[in-house]
Amino acid sequence: MRAAVLGVGGAVPASVITNDDLAARLDTNDEWIVRRTGIRERRHLVGDERLADLAAAACAEALEDAGRTAGEVDRVIVSTITPDAITPGVAPEVAGLLGCGPIAALDLNAACAGFLTALDDAAAAVESGRASCVLVCGAEALSRITDHGDRSTAVLFGDGAGAVVVAGADVGLGISAFTFGCSPQHAALLYAGRDERKLRMDGQQVYRHAIRRMVESTSAVLARAQLEVDEVDLFVAHQANARILETAAAELGLDRSRVVVSVERMANTSSASIPLALWQAQRDGILRPGARVLLAAFGAGFVWGAGLVGWKETEVLTGAEQMEQVVGRA
Repeated sequence: MRAAVLGVGGAVPASVITNDDLAARLDTNDEWIVRRTGIRERRHLVGDERLADLAAAACAEALEDAGRTAGEVDRVIVSTITPDAITPGVAPEVAGLLGCGPIAALDLNAACAGFLTALDDAAAAVESGRASCVLVCGAEALSRITDHGDRSTAVLFGDGAGAVVVAGADVGLGISAFTFGCSPQHAALLYAGRDERKLRMDGQQVYRHAIRRMVESTSAVLARAQLEVDEVDLFVAHQANARILETAAAELGLDRSRVVVSVERMANTSSASIPLALWQAQRDGILRPGARVLLAAFGAGFVWGAGLVGWKETEVLTGAEQMEQVVGRA
């Protein structure tokens, strides 16, 4: 038995901030933003809206998609750098909002690579027998730590939450090979300090390092899984910038048709970006059961990671079993 992804869900705030909205108060314009980032709009939490509610909505949809109930969940992991409070974390409240029992619930901070780190931890817990059904959620309110007067960063960030259900199943690939790394000597190139609490970034340096590390880590994952890049159905990377995604995919030899890009409408949502991209790809019919999905992320720290996942393989197996039963009765 392997750990498998069984369902996905997503949730975004209702408030939409377009490039034109930003151009009305910053020295920028829609054409400049789209050309440099691929972003046209982003979502922001407003007023007293809370990240925990957004995360719980994404988790509830993931459970429904997986055909599971909150009562079956025995662990909730929320990856975030923007919780509603310093403590307690978001995860315990999500568990309560969903109606879970007194289960393990924890927040994890690995910046933009947080969802991959949480997914790997969830798979390890399931395959070791320490958990049976885990909700993994990436949830961010980056609007809370964005300098909205800095045109170089104000255009980049948005809010949202995405989640997947991880449980044991008789599958082929499952949640397969992963690799992670860090380079703390580069921390000053992308950070948010304790006092100012605003994201600061050397964009050119981050761009260069992000491409290099994502290409290296995804290549390592493919080698570990003994797969060629042509055997991958979709590449879903951290949605920081369309140019980063396209350049990394080109260096890997991946055709543009196999690269998921959701940054246009979501912007950079840090650890929420990969599950939100998976959610959107499934809704668009691009991501189908049985697909081999290559994941990659890079973020502050610097930290990075990559992984390979078989998407909802249980649906493929169930369909085959049902067909065998039909043939047997005929």
